[in-house]
Amino acid sequence: MSIDYSQRIPNNVNLSDNKRLQRALEAWQPRYIDWWRELGPDGYQDIDVYLRTAVSVDTGGWAHFDYVKMPDYRWGIFLAEPEQDRQIGFGEHKGKPVWQDVPGEYRSTLRRLIVTQGDTEPASVEQQRLLGKTCPSMYDLRNLFQVNVEEGRHLWAMVYLLDAHFGRDGREEAEEMLDRHSGDPDKPRILGAFNEATPDWLSFYMFTYFTDRDGKYQLASLAESAFDPLSRTCRFMLTEEAHHMFVGETGVGRVVRRTCELMKEHDLDDPADVREHGGIDFGTLQRYINFHYSVSADLFGSEISTNAANYYTAGLKGRYHETRIDDDHLLAENEFELQSFEDRRRVVLRTSELTALNQRLRDDFTKDCQRGLDRWNKIIEEHDLDYELRLPDQAFHRQIGAFSEGCFTPEGTLVSDSIWRQNKDSWLPTEEDFAFVASLMKPVTEPGKMANWIAPPARGINGNPVDFEYVRLA
Repeated sequence: MSIDYSQRIPNNVNLSDNKRLQRALEAWQPRYIDWWRELGPDGYQDIDVYLRTAVSVDTGGWAHFDYVKMPDYRWGIFLAEPEQDRQIGFGEHKGKPVWQDVPGEYRSTLRRLIVTQGDTEPASVEQQRLLGKTCPSMYDLRNLFQVNVEEGRHLWAMVYLLDAHFGRDGREEAEEMLDRHSGDPDKPRILGAFNEATPDWLSFYMFTYFTDRDGKYQLASLAESAFDPLSRTCRFMLTEEAHHMFVGETGVGRVVRRTCELMKEHDLDDPADVREHGGIDFGTLQRYINFHYSVSADLFGSEISTNAANYYTAGLKGRYHETRIDDDHLLAENEFELQSFEDRRRVVLRTSELTALNQRLRDDFTKDCQRGLDRWNKIIEEHDLDYELRLPDQAFHRQIGAFSEGCFTPEGTLVSDSIWRQNKDSWLPTEEDFAFVASLMKPVTEPGKMANWIAPPARGINGNPVDFEYVRLA
């Protein structure tokens, strides 16, 4: 399915056949551009960036690479190819044809799911708007901007669904997504993680590794939806989202590699000593991991959720890779074992899998996160250093769900409030950590050069060398 770039809004949904919808989206477009110029990447609106743009939605060679100024990027509406005779795969409507229009009984629920997902996309751009000023390399600067423009396109994807299927209510929701801003005390973003600051590049890499990975699992579960336009939208969004997680995983991996190199170069036994040589020590990395994993884990919601059960039963939101799971896809009789916190102690509960769907998705997310840590630890092992980065226990530093009622160490041990306060600076990033990392954030923009605290990537972008001029700053 090729994309029509001859229109004001590129699309593969025959937008010109629906004049009302076309007018609504074209009326929203100037507000979006104003938002982008105000809260998008600061100081880089008028430079050429080597970006990829979707030209089709098939998996074989869907992207075109070229220089473009970000406000001129062709944001559009791209849905994955329809599956012929697709049927609903789970819930009480299992086996029936998927819906092309929103059933009236699910209208408000679907709208809220779409708005919540859509609200995260501009939030990421807002959180990252100042990072260009401290980029560790031109390669990384370009990757930041690629993430930003694609998060902007993902907003367009959700706005299209709202305008196309929810009428006036949808148009009002689209307007409000540009009125809310990350961290705004009066009009914050809907989800807490998207109101956190992203003050440095280590935070950016952690965000794209952990928080964008939450996005992967949320999008994948929505891609199973009986509402076919939402499913097709999310399936293509997942294609773009993969690059965001790649930026995070390789970014942290390059930091780990550089730390190892500095320790070997200067014959350091204590990882903390690497700070004296301009590297990021393993302790700081671990504290950043603890924070970003726990904040991202909260995005899945409470361990037991009637809302999640209702979404599944209605066919609105499935499990990760629903069609690959060998069961009845009804879950009425299925049980699920999970950990919880009751009467000031950790307990194991057996509950209905329907009400435990949030936890199942979080478990899938955690297993996926661990794969990256295994690769980072392999780098440490290859340098013959005795250190292991670890994911914290699921109970650690939770603000949502049963474990938010207690204080837990990264190993999952329940402790008193006083012990938590005494030790939290060894478990979570401190002001000193942020100040130290900030002190390293000096821009490096000469092609092929890297900041001292990060190793170069293994390869460049789209077959180009690492020292390619990915951003034309002159």
